[in-house]
Amino acid sequence: MKEETVILGIDTSCDDTSASVVREGKVILSNVVSSQGAIHSRFGGIVPELASRRHVEVIWPVVEEALKGAGIGLTDLSAVAVTYGPGLIGSLLVGCMFAKAVCFSRGIPLMGVNHLEGHVFASFLLEKAPEFPFLSLVVSGGHTALYQVRGFQDYVELGRTRDDAAGEAYDKVSKMLGLGYPGGPLIDKLAKEGDAGAVDFPRPYLPGSLDFSFSGLKTAVRNFIQENGSALNDPEDEQSTRPRVEDICASFQGAVVDVLVRKTEWAIKKTRIRRLALSGGVAANSELRASMEAMAEERQVELYIPPVQLCTDNAAMIAAAGHFYFREGRFADMKLNPRAHLPLGH
Repeated sequence: MKEETVILGIDTSCDDTSASVVREGKVILSNVVSSQGAIHSRFGGIVPELASRRHVEVIWPVVEEALKGAGIGLTDLSAVAVTYGPGLIGSLLVGCMFAKAVCFSRGIPLMGVNHLEGHVFASFLLEKAPEFPFLSLVVSGGHTALYQVRGFQDYVELGRTRDDAAGEAYDKVSKMLGLGYPGGPLIDKLAKEGDAGAVDFPRPYLPGSLDFSFSGLKTAVRNFIQENGSALNDPEDEQSTRPRVEDICASFQGAVVDVLVRKTEWAIKKTRIRRLALSGGVAANSELRASMEAMAEERQVELYIPPVQLCTDNAAMIAAAGHFYFREGRFADMKLNPRAHLPLGH
């Protein structure tokens, strides 16, 4: 019988510093995330240089907290799995160099994991994991893509965004409305109080393709805001028939969610695969989760959605993917270097 794996996962792909200890690719012993939201919020977006400097400051305390939370030390680790792309190159460098140092000093294996692959395997941290093959919709601030997951390291990209990722569109629309950063949770909250039918924003379906496009939708919101300017910021004007900020949020979110769900439904029809995993930061969105659940029930599809804390960037998903690397002996060496652009699949 094989000895159980205890893998330390590290993710510094963007602005969150995360470390997690996972046993057998499924049992989360600890999952620590240090957010930089307060640092970047005043700029309305992530400043790469500030992000990488903060990673340097907190990576060891975060890893130390993860080890302590799991009740183990470095000597108890089977291996270290680290995100080496895609992402902000300065941020990735911090995680990769730290992981290599740990592995070199302890003489344990190193695994380089694609961040997108981590999102795909986030569903394997659920009590019941999807069986191969399954469809995976990864929706985040930097990525929006549909994959057919035929097995470990066997991914077929069915469609991806041609321009903005869905999460990026959320952040930019939030900035246009003066709501702040990150935009996803703010828009989701306000949308609950708005009328999704108030503004007829375009649905970029791109018929005949499973690709996505959100730049036109973002521009439509920008044009609407410019045309309706001051009226949007006058809560005292009860006689106004113009949409409120809440209505714009609801209408924008309704368009995004509708496209994501419909495209996924098309992929189900095309592949005839009845298992679907949803992941990425935007998978934390309440309307997307509810709409995807309704579609899955109607189509009799098994749906796997991780809890919110495993949808946003985290190291537990990296460790979960790392378990498969470990079992197959797919180890990296000390020459592992981060890559800002790292596609997943073929």
